Amino acid sequence: MSSPSKRRDMDVMKLMMSDYTVEPINDGINEFNVEFHGPKESPYEGGVWKVRVELPDAYPYKSPSIGFVNKIFHPNVDELSGSVCLDVINQSWSPMFDLLNVFEVFLPQLLLYPNPSDPLNGDAASLMMKDKAQYEQKVKEYCDRYAKKQHAENSVSDESEDEVSDNEAYSDGRSDSDDEVAGRADP
Repeated sequence: MSSPSKRRDMDVMKLMMSDYTVEPINDGINEFNVEFHGPKESPYEGGVWKVRVELPDAYPYKSPSIGFVNKIFHPNVDELSGSVCLDVINQSWSPMFDLLNVFEVFLPQLLLYPNPSDPLNGDAASLMMKDKAQYEQKVKEYCDRYAKKQHAENSVSDESEDEVSDNEAYSDGRSDSDDEVAGRADP
């Protein structure tokens, strides 16, 4: 059996040699961003996300941390932090899995088959259960607004850029929710 560091290096190299764009963070191999495209024939098709991956020292025996950097509307993804609720990563991870499994199987399945009964985003889960067509429309709106190639390419490591991108979401005077925002005049 190979050492965890050797296996980690092999998994990262395998991901880099595939069709994924991998961008190291802090010149290390334990933290990096991966460009991830929404699955075909889903409301996420055409979306491009930057997904942050952090590998623990005990990887592959301990699961990676996975989070969306740019916004995504999904019941099992926290809208603010981008963290992912996915059993195969969070609870049933096995050293038999690798990073290609995460990007070619686990994340596409998460987007194709959301689980609204175990949500990190209650608004997305509620909308999905009440009105699937309206939910899919909101997913597409988020893709158009936050998940284009330029959103995934822009680095958000700078705090001021985070603030700007958050404020841009409200630049039209509306919030992402359907609720009225206190203190805002009607247009």
